[in-house]
Amino acid sequence: MATTIQQIESEPAEYPDAPSGLSAAAEALASAIVWDRLESWCAHRWAERPVTWVVEGPGEWVPPLTPATISTVQVWSRAGEWETVTLTASPLGGYCLPCSGPYQFTATVGAADVPATVAEAYRRLAEYMAAKPGKPGATSESVTAGSISIASRRSESWLAGAIANSGAADLLRAYRHV
Repeated sequence: MATTIQQIESEPAEYPDAPSGLSAAAEALASAIVWDRLESWCAHRWAERPVTWVVEGPGEWVPPLTPATISTVQVWSRAGEWETVTLTASPLGGYCLPCSGPYQFTATVGAADVPATVAEAYRRLAEYMAAKPGKPGATSESVTAGSISIASRRSESWLAGAIANSGAADLLRAYRHV
């Protein structure tokens, strides 16, 4: 089995639009921040961007991000430079690498089609991120009514668990692995 030893993924030029029906606070969030957090959880990309993988073989290799369109495959030659090669397709949708390489795959990953499940994951994560203290992620709460006062404060790590605590991760299971 071939091994990916390096992945260089560029930022997309732009992310898909945020889904409709968000609260004003969630809509005010930069959509790139929400999309970046969603995509970091998945092997799927919803905004096109270039990516380069360096892979050592021999064996079968499948791109770790999807959907991927491979434009160039090169192998490191004894002359000390990359040479373009044509590889045989593998049964799992990747490539059969005949020697140890290393190989360099240049590709474009991402598609603008956002399924309803992913749009809902976006909505859940954005609403969670936009929630005020005392809502999701609060460790204590403060409310003053007359002589009674209760303080509200978020844990420093509340955002780290946002994708799981919002329910977005559960919706993204189908996109988690290639």
